[in-house]
Amino acid sequence: MKKIIAACVALCSTIACAQNKGTATRPDTKITTAVLQDKIKGGWAGQTIGVTYGGPFEFKFNGTMVQDYIPVKPWDSTTIEWWYDHGAGLYDDVYMDLTFVKVFDKYGLNAPLDSFANAFAYASYPLWHANQAARYNLLNGVKAPQSGHWRNNPHADDIDFQIEADFAGLMAPGMVNTATTICDSIGHIMNYGEGWYGGVYVAAMYSLAFVSDDINWIVTEALQAIPKESRYRQCMEAVIAGHKKYPDDWKRTWFEVERNFSEDLHCPDGVFAPFNIDATTNSAYILIGLLYGGGDFTKTMDISMRCGQDADCNPASAAGILGTMIGYSRIPEKYLAAIRPVEARNFVYTDASLNDLYRMSYNHALQLVRKHNGTVNGADVTIPYQAVKPVRLEEGFEGHYPVKKTAVNKPVAEVGEVQFNGNGIIFKGYVQGPGNYVAQVDLLVDGKPLRTSGLPANHTTRRDEVGYAYELPAGSHVASLQWKNPNDSAKVQVLEVIVFDHPPVKK
Repeated sequence: MKKIIAACVALCSTIACAQNKGTATRPDTKITTAVLQDKIKGGWAGQTIGVTYGGPFEFKFNGTMVQDYIPVKPWDSTTIEWWYDHGAGLYDDVYMDLTFVKVFDKYGLNAPLDSFANAFAYASYPLWHANQAARYNLLNGVKAPQSGHWRNNPHADDIDFQIEADFAGLMAPGMVNTATTICDSIGHIMNYGEGWYGGVYVAAMYSLAFVSDDINWIVTEALQAIPKESRYRQCMEAVIAGHKKYPDDWKRTWFEVERNFSEDLHCPDGVFAPFNIDATTNSAYILIGLLYGGGDFTKTMDISMRCGQDADCNPASAAGILGTMIGYSRIPEKYLAAIRPVEARNFVYTDASLNDLYRMSYNHALQLVRKHNGTVNGADVTIPYQAVKPVRLEEGFEGHYPVKKTAVNKPVAEVGEVQFNGNGIIFKGYVQGPGNYVAQVDLLVDGKPLRTSGLPANHTTRRDEVGYAYELPAGSHVASLQWKNPNDSAKVQVLEVIVFDHPPVKK
């Protein structure tokens, strides 16, 4: 009998070791439908609570942390309801997810990519950065996935898909590769490279939060989905190493991220500025919150928020992942008391609520479990194990490094020719005019028309770059803009010119 007991102990230890190491011996996960529902609710509720917690700090602390002496607005049962009434746009993290969840709900698990792209492009809500550039592309004939490719989207490395990838992990409990496959198609609508990796990693962490209550294992195992060669993974590994080296001092790890990974090299709004919406840096802030939060819900949100930059989206992702791990029922009551009054309310720009998200994601999860050789038998669910596979390696903006930014702030007709040395150029600006006006602007390089862009005055369908070009032959160039259909009621304004060249040789 003693030998049998010893053998059982050894076997259990082997399985536990395999679970921690992510080997192929990890067993399938058995879970009840009630626990599955609770975890899905915890993910969506956590995200909503987290974005509310960080809302007052969004991009208020760029290149610096939110210091400890700066207080968080007191939280009570009316906090989320107040934001729903007075600042509903804060919840773009959630209603962007909702767009894709509803497409799955309407067209099924095999919904074509165009159905997601069109739902996103024609939605009434305003967008920014990679999302807005992708919307512009889609509305002007550049289909997904080219709509998110860096050659067509100057914001491809930005945070956009990272903040809206939650749905992919929540509908694929424990099935990491299923989640990352969903990310491959939808994430490339608006992002590429590091911007896409941000969503892949977040979705992978959500997925694994269904099958483990060890946050250290979750973040480490999920990282196997990211190629080892990528800068993104190197940054996440630096955070994990920093946590091991300085387990009680998140600020030391924050400084390591700032020193080695905080360059925003390609977003037109982030180059030569403290503003950083790059997915890599902001993913690091999610990870810092999860690791140093130690499973404490408030502490996780607070640390992620205090890392700065996108200080509402980062605690939203951290709280969503942790909320999935612990489940809705274990989120502290003070936060649940604030979310209950809004769960039946539709998000702004939508006809669906948190309650709808809870229901739809649960149904999608059961469908995916069955589809991938799991079982649903009454109240019992068996989730099939998937050994984590890395997605493909891709790098955006290869060979392009910002070398100069010049303030212009002139009407396009007064800009004239811009002489520069490099392989890329961006003219940042905007169009004003009647709501249906579309300015036709030519970008000329070395006297030759490179492309004509139709630039809407409408804010929802706009593009924030009047003209841009990448992969030019290295050397001296002359660029100019020509407004082909001037209108007395309209204005095309150029704010800045950004020049790129090959990266400097490191000595």
